[in-house]
Amino acid sequence: MSKPPQEIIREEILALKAYHVPDAGGMVKLDAMENPYGLPETLRNELSRVIDQAELNRYPDPGARRLKARLRSVLGVPPGSDILLGNGSDELIQMLIMATARPDAIVLGVEPSFVMFRMIAAFCRVRFEAVPLCHDYTLDAEAMLRAIAAVQPTLIFIAYPNNPSGNLFDEQALAHIIEAAPGLVVIDEAYHAFAGKSWLPRIGDYPNLLVMRTLSKLGLAGLRLGLIAGRTEWLSEVDKVRLPYNVNVLTQSIAERVLQHHDVLAQQALAIKAERAALFSALQRIPGAVPYPSEANFILFRIVDAPRVFERLKERGILIKNLHGSHPALADCLRVTVGTPEENERFLSVLRDITTNVPGADSGGGRRLE
Repeated sequence: MSKPPQEIIREEILALKAYHVPDAGGMVKLDAMENPYGLPETLRNELSRVIDQAELNRYPDPGARRLKARLRSVLGVPPGSDILLGNGSDELIQMLIMATARPDAIVLGVEPSFVMFRMIAAFCRVRFEAVPLCHDYTLDAEAMLRAIAAVQPTLIFIAYPNNPSGNLFDEQALAHIIEAAPGLVVIDEAYHAFAGKSWLPRIGDYPNLLVMRTLSKLGLAGLRLGLIAGRTEWLSEVDKVRLPYNVNVLTQSIAERVLQHHDVLAQQALAIKAERAALFSALQRIPGAVPYPSEANFILFRIVDAPRVFERLKERGILIKNLHGSHPALADCLRVTVGTPEENERFLSVLRDITTNVPGADSGGGRRLE
């Protein structure tokens, strides 16, 4: 008789919970930091012709040369730097950890932050150490420096802006961390389009710095395309663990063509930033809601009985992210993606309705939903 999964699968994998993606059918979808705007019809028609000409019977260009050249130009990758592409940022994180997974390797990060840093380290059987953020989600630079000195991490991941808090960390503090790190430091700039600040131009200043980007938040989430930029001596080694043809024909051809119209994506990002400001201001006026300033395309806010608020929103057709229970620092926290003006107003209208006329309601979150 064959053994059951519990005797075959690694113990640390059995202990994990799979990354859950809820069904969003029929919902106002504000849970996954996606760009709410579609591409204009003229560009969609152009992409239809690109798809029609795609050689689906052939393997994709393994080096994605045309796409890389376009990315270098559009993103302003510094001369002398290399880029490595992945099937989304998740694959790139996995490649980095796999390539550096010596028996004594340690991955260091902050928490709360992007959960896949810790999860993928577990997948790769690498120890993960986290430094707690301050109570306002700012970086505890001194604690990070002490952790670096104590554990000598092989790899450090820092999201900039951070997810789920949405804030940018202090630049000088990050510079000290990069300089103190004995190994690689990866700055994850998934939300760079909404932040206005980037470490990409400074790659040449630090031999151990890599900057990670994705096109998902810009409006191409369905293509699953991420990239790392950095020095060739690092990326040529990481490239050895990349699976062949990891970026498919359609992703390469469509992304390359859309990036020829990068101004369209840039204008959408500006619209999202304007809506973010309006959404933040509106959340500040909702009884019991405490939003946190964001440089991303989402807003984290704290509200008493967050799980119940989340469920009531869901019952009314609004899907956001419930972070309560995911980390002690996120107790009673929810995260809402910035949508279209109509989606944002629908969310706010339902949230106002949920939080209105609740016994004991106040502006500081000191009430419970009955």
